[in-house]
Amino acid sequence: MPVPKELLVGIETADDAAVYQLNDEQALIATTDFFMPIVDDPYDFGRIAATNAISDVYAMGGTPIMALGIVGMPINVLPVETIGRILQGGQDVCRDAGIPIAGGHSIDSVEPIYGLVVMGLVHPKRIKRNSSAQIGDVLVLGKPLGVGILSAALKKEKLNAEGYQSLMQFTTQLNKPGAALATLDGVHAMTDVTGFGLAGHALELARGAQAQVDMDWNKVPLIGGVYEMAAAGYITGASSRNWAGYGDEITLPEGFDAVNRALLSDPQTSGGLLVCCAPDSVEDVLHIFRTTGFETAAVIGQIRSGKGLKISV
Repeated sequence: MPVPKELLVGIETADDAAVYQLNDEQALIATTDFFMPIVDDPYDFGRIAATNAISDVYAMGGTPIMALGIVGMPINVLPVETIGRILQGGQDVCRDAGIPIAGGHSIDSVEPIYGLVVMGLVHPKRIKRNSSAQIGDVLVLGKPLGVGILSAALKKEKLNAEGYQSLMQFTTQLNKPGAALATLDGVHAMTDVTGFGLAGHALELARGAQAQVDMDWNKVPLIGGVYEMAAAGYITGASSRNWAGYGDEITLPEGFDAVNRALLSDPQTSGGLLVCCAPDSVEDVLHIFRTTGFETAAVIGQIRSGKGLKISV
């Protein structure tokens, strides 16, 4: 079946969401995401899952308008009150995003599963793909890295209260700046850092632009304490699987140790926006981030001629 011309973004570049043009002024963004619990608290799990699902709309430069719930629960195992707390967490995040949960579907499943289908709107000329970076663009990261490390420590019951607070702070921080960033002509490409880690999503930008991402590792913000946790062995299995999948496309400097490599490929849940913009738009991009609660947003690299990802220190 031929792809309709109205489908502006599909599966061709592994972008964050599908986009379908409705008219000259509006395009519909559609995405879905769901997973099993990464924290024990049911309310917090619902908040994380909802924030993560909504993020892809922001990553396309859009504004969310509505969500549908995806719910799979072992109804003979989990109390109704616990299930209700998961749903309440998702509802509260959607309220913060300014959207209703207008329906959905639930099933009886072996393990708890929760997430959302999210729809949003964007002007067709303001769509921010992950494939449209330009040589000379500057790379800006909106959130610090380390969520996967914190999750690994939590699973081994080695995460203290401060670490858990950091985990919740960043996994439930909505990437709202995406909609404002899309209005800047100097912003050429955007994605969010999720399961493939910073390296994986930077490589998607590089492949889409048929260029090279040069990244200054010293400028990449990290959540406090995660380097030490990674050095102590709190690393997810997904980090090593990520590296096995794309490590041969990455040039590392001499002495770049295994701990930093694990952080580079650390899978993020509800990670930060990764923005490619013209050099003269950097201050505007950082201003939007920092005036909306993303104080650690930082310039971490540039798009250059070549291919793959090159790390410097």
